[in-house]
Amino acid sequence: MHKALPVPDYCMKIILPDKSCRDAGPGPVTVETLVRDLGFDPVGVIVARNGTLVTEDAVVENTDEVRIIRIAHGG
Repeated sequence: MHKALPVPDYCMKIILPDKSCRDAGPGPVTVETLVRDLGFDPVGVIVARNGTLVTEDAVVENTDEVRIIRIAHGG
């Protein structure tokens, strides 16, 4: 019989460009991997971790709040 893995009572909160929220986990994971896993092109978005803009090589943890913001293009 296999033992069940413990489930953390916290997870990463993600705020998507349409202002909807989702929980994700487990971390840690790079911003680039997270953005790609959510179906976004990292070139088309910027990401804030706990209110501070971060680069795509930054690492986000289970306790972080991550906001994904689409970059508006135009002219």
